Amino acid sequence: MDKRLLSILRCPVTHKGLSILKKDKLEKVNAAIAAGSVSTHDGAPVAEPLAEALVTDDGKRLYPINDGIPVLLEGESIMMEQIV
Repeated sequence: MDKRLLSILRCPVTHKGLSILKKDKLEKVNAAIAAGSVSTHDGAPVAEPLAEALVTDDGKRLYPINDGIPVLLEGESIMMEQIV
């Protein structure tokens, strides 16, 4: 993702900065998705593993990146408290 774009993106809910989710944490998220224990903020189960994601600076919420495009919708966000 373009660093200039990343520097101006903000969480639409908390207005915190966003960064690319590190690979080790992405693997943990995808393992939880595979186990069926992850849902979006709207309550829809997440069925497909994430190729990339953005995480808020406080690490509490993540947003998927689909085909290189960040999905910055509150309902599509994933609360990190679900990931054990």
